[in-house]
Amino acid sequence: MIDQAIKELAPVVGVKAACRAVGRSRGSHYRWHRTSPPSKPERAPSPQPRALSEVERKEVLGVLHDPEHVDEAPATVYAKLLDQGVYLCSVPTMYRILHAEGEVRERRRQATHPAAKRPELLAPGRTRSTAGTSPSCSARPSGPGSTCR
Repeated sequence: MIDQAIKELAPVVGVKAACRAVGRSRGSHYRWHRTSPPSKPERAPSPQPRALSEVERKEVLGVLHDPEHVDEAPATVYAKLLDQGVYLCSVPTMYRILHAEGEVRERRRQATHPAAKRPELLAPGRTRSTAGTSPSCSARPSGPGSTCR
């Protein structure tokens, strides 16, 4: 009903005056009547144009698995290849290729800690609450003046 009144008044007096006349804030009016922009179509992920091809990745893995370089870090292999005048890829790319193949891991010894145990109460205790009662209350009569509960 308010929307219809604003719709009829707006061409005559303007939106600001129409909203003031019916008691609605202009911001609320515009928020309720705005149109959402059309949703963007889903984009298919495109491969990085500078990424190594599968053949180049296999070549890097072959060099890293070569008996001459098998026990060396990728940075050392990179330096030796540059000394020979061969550039395959950067050191981080070598690590990314090795990581994708599952060949990179932490080589230091890692401490394994036992699972923490929850402390257990071993002290003997009462099994039921007897606060406020005395052992002889059962023998006493219970009444308005009695101290037994």
